[in-house]
Parts: sequence; C-alpha cells; structure tokens
Amino acid sequence: MSFPVPRAPKIRPFAPQIPVPALEEVSSGGLMINFDSPDLPVAIIARYNRNRQLEWCLPKGHVEGHESLIETAQREIAEETGITGYIVATLGYIDYWFTSSGQRIHKTVHHYLFCATGGRLTIEHDPDHEAVDVAWVPLAELSQKLSFANERRIADIAREYINTQL
Repeated sequence: MSFPVPRAPKIRPFAPQIPVPALEEVSSGGLMINFDSPDLPVAIIARYNRNRQLEWCLPKGHVEGHESLIETAQREIAEETGITGYIVATLGYIDYWFTSSGQRIHKTVHHYLFCATGGRLTIEHDPDHEAVDVAWVPLAELSQKLSFANERRIADIAREYINTQL
C-alpha cells in the first residue's frame, strides 16, 4: 500500500501589497421588447471581446452629461440597435470588477425594461462601433443567447415581471 507524498509548499519572496486605485463607472441599458409580437422579441447586440470572441449582450453605455439613467438607457439602446421606446419598469442593476490598461474598474450597470415604439433594427447609428451585429431574440430564448450570467438574470427578472404584470 502506498500513500501519496505531500508536496512541500512553494515559498515565494515577500512582495509588499501595492494598492491599485479603482475607477468607478456607471452605465445604463436594458431590454427593448416588441410587445406587439406574440414571442416578445428583445433587441440585443453582438460585439467582440478582447479575445476576439463574439458575445451577445444587452445594449448599454455610459451616462453622458446630465442624463438620467433612464435617458442614458434609451439613448444607448437606440444608438446600438436602432430601436426606440418608452420605459415600462426598472429591472435592477449588476456590478462587477475588471482591469483595463492597468486600471482596476468597478462598473455598475442599471437595467430597464422598455416597450419598443419605433425604429429599424440596425447597428449603423452606433457612434462607438462596438456592436457588430444586432438581432431580435424571443424573450423565451434570451437566456440561451446572452453570453453573461448576470445579464441572463436580468432577462429572467424581466420575464417574471411580464408574466405577473401583463
């Protein structure tokens, strides 16, 4: 009978902890739904991440000037999808940490539910050219299409809201 031999712990030289300053970012976006269609399609965008992998996500962006969070969400959704609409409900927010160019960033993204009233599905109005594709996805299939778990939770909140309110 043999017993595993424990490995000796790696000894690393002491390195002083250097605090990394954090930048706070606030964005706003959400779900723009076509309530006139029976499958309740949602306008979402595709973009490439830093690793050049395609990600499907909810449209969102930074607050500009003196915009409210709702105004920012409306503007960003319109810019990134071409679709306009009015607010139906507040869905909540998500927050996460990431590093970009050596800067540690804490980002908070506020999400809203909107009713689509006009426009044409297109990415041609996106001034930042982040979106590379846009699509209508039925609400029931949205969780399978979105790349991020935190956005899938927001989609679930929207689906629960719609099921209880409409």
